[in-house]
Amino acid sequence: MAGAPVPTPMPGDDKILCIDDLREAGSKKLPTGARDFFNSGSTDQITINENSTAYAKYRVRPRVLVDVSKADTSTTCFGRRTSFPLGVSPAGLQAMAHPDGELATARACARKGVNMAISSFANYPIKAIRNAALSVGPIEHAIQLYTFKDRDLELRIIREAEAQGCTAIFLTADSPVLGVRYNEWRNDFRTPDGLGFPIMGRDSEAIRKQTHDDSFMALNDDAHNWIRDIPWLRSVTNMEIWIKGVLTAEDTLKAIEMGCDGILVSNHGGRQLDGVPATIDALPECAEAANGRIRIHVDGGVRSGTDIFKAMALGAEYVWVGRPAIWGLAYNGEEGVDLMLDILYNEFKRCMQLTGCNSVKDITKACLGVVRPDGPLARL
Repeated sequence: MAGAPVPTPMPGDDKILCIDDLREAGSKKLPTGARDFFNSGSTDQITINENSTAYAKYRVRPRVLVDVSKADTSTTCFGRRTSFPLGVSPAGLQAMAHPDGELATARACARKGVNMAISSFANYPIKAIRNAALSVGPIEHAIQLYTFKDRDLELRIIREAEAQGCTAIFLTADSPVLGVRYNEWRNDFRTPDGLGFPIMGRDSEAIRKQTHDDSFMALNDDAHNWIRDIPWLRSVTNMEIWIKGVLTAEDTLKAIEMGCDGILVSNHGGRQLDGVPATIDALPECAEAANGRIRIHVDGGVRSGTDIFKAMALGAEYVWVGRPAIWGLAYNGEEGVDLMLDILYNEFKRCMQLTGCNSVKDITKACLGVVRPDGPLARL
């Protein structure tokens, strides 16, 4: 019948067309404890859900009749040209999603021309992860670091990261303690037998004796602070120092004051304090405070190439994803991460072209509006 809606074909079991398909397919392959660990946030799950849903209130303002036949998605991150402004965040315990874990992720990132951050809680050593990536192609890695009570342990991680050619430290600053994670407590979550944390020098037997929460609380230093920790890092390394977990103008200004190289606007994937802002909503405040004086990246809730575009328009130079890589690993290992990166790249490029943007520099606030409940679309 003329004017009737056209049916939308539903993907089959193996037809992964978008990140939501990948989330569903990958999650089905995970045991309950692992699935809850990867997919859940803290307390009432408010922030983890808003991280993704907050993107929906921003609308893209397309420009038409623009020649986009040579649109260039590339950008620069850590001094290296990347294929598009996306990297894989430092997610720990990747071997719980697939035996190859961080090795598979590293190879996929290098193949697709994007960067990767390595978690302190990775299941493979830094050297093995770097070698896996470099066997495929050039890549820059950041090492994610917590402030440990054992300063010698911190220093050993830094020295190994330097020796293996890592470029930056992502100092995770939002975790003096862990958030309230009901699912981990209900499941008595412990790292699966056989998986160690070699970067921290801990084997499976030692790890299994404690819950994830107890283990973290025993290691991490809740006395961390700007004045003590940033100058110390500067004194022991020439790697770039980035603060991961910034959500406010005040902390953006503090990072500038302390001479940090960049900030990562992040709420730890909604796994720390529930009820904090979605990162896409915190980003404009941080970008305005920075005013070009410090580099700004963002993670949290990105589920499409259009989300990447929106984050760039709101002030991010680079965007990071964590769970989509985990879902890709769980779905099909290295090929699953390849697929995830292809989906986001293709969606991002088409979004650029459909908005008349020929380079990432063309992506500005003018490309977005925000939905108002009481009237027309508001310009940013």
